[in-house]
Amino acid sequence: MTNILKVVMATSCLAVLTSFLSEKPKKLFLLGDSISLQYGRDLQAFIKDKYVIERKMGDSIAFTNLDIPVGSNGGDSRMVLKYLRMQVDDPAFKPDLFMLNCGLHDVKRDPKTSKIAVEEADYRKNLEQIYGLISHKKIPMIWIRTTGIIDSIHRKNKGFGRFIKDINRYNEIADEVFSERHVPEIDLYSFTEMQGNNRFVDHAHYTPEVRKLQAAYIAGFLNLWSQNKVQTKK
Repeated sequence: MTNILKVVMATSCLAVLTSFLSEKPKKLFLLGDSISLQYGRDLQAFIKDKYVIERKMGDSIAFTNLDIPVGSNGGDSRMVLKYLRMQVDDPAFKPDLFMLNCGLHDVKRDPKTSKIAVEEADYRKNLEQIYGLISHKKIPMIWIRTTGIIDSIHRKNKGFGRFIKDINRYNEIADEVFSERHVPEIDLYSFTEMQGNNRFVDHAHYTPEVRKLQAAYIAGFLNLWSQNKVQTKK
């Protein structure tokens, strides 16, 4: 083998290796409530060539009771903010993309007093501070709008109250906060509402078929968002 041929082969191998490395899936940190836990597995399957999903630890305890925000369940905006304040100081926390939802736990109401878990003003302030933490780390962020409920179905759950009017109001607040800051939003609320009244398996969670559709919808959004981001850089 001539020296010239060796150089050509080495250059070709280096090009292939460089291409392989450049196509390594990026890190997507997904922080959300139990809805995201359920569609998350299908979402990872849809985006495995482009992203590896990272999230809070503790799937086993989170799936024990999806109404209780523990383990990998992000919980309400107050819990998310507390968690991120610890995470941003960790040098290892450097995802390529941060995707967030919180709202369902914020609008829980005490069945006796009707007091809401997180007041409107506090919800707005929490979202603003969450954005501040993520933007300070220069991590691209995408917001996922909170999914809805049907009041008559949710009323069967006696542990706590939750109403569609509150979800709509808190989605409006999130829209205001993130549109002002030019954060892309995935309208999972509207998409899921289109799946019909039989979409639920209980008071708030969805059938396996709907979860897969949610995952496909989010994956499609991510694909378009990634393409637009590449084109913008050119």
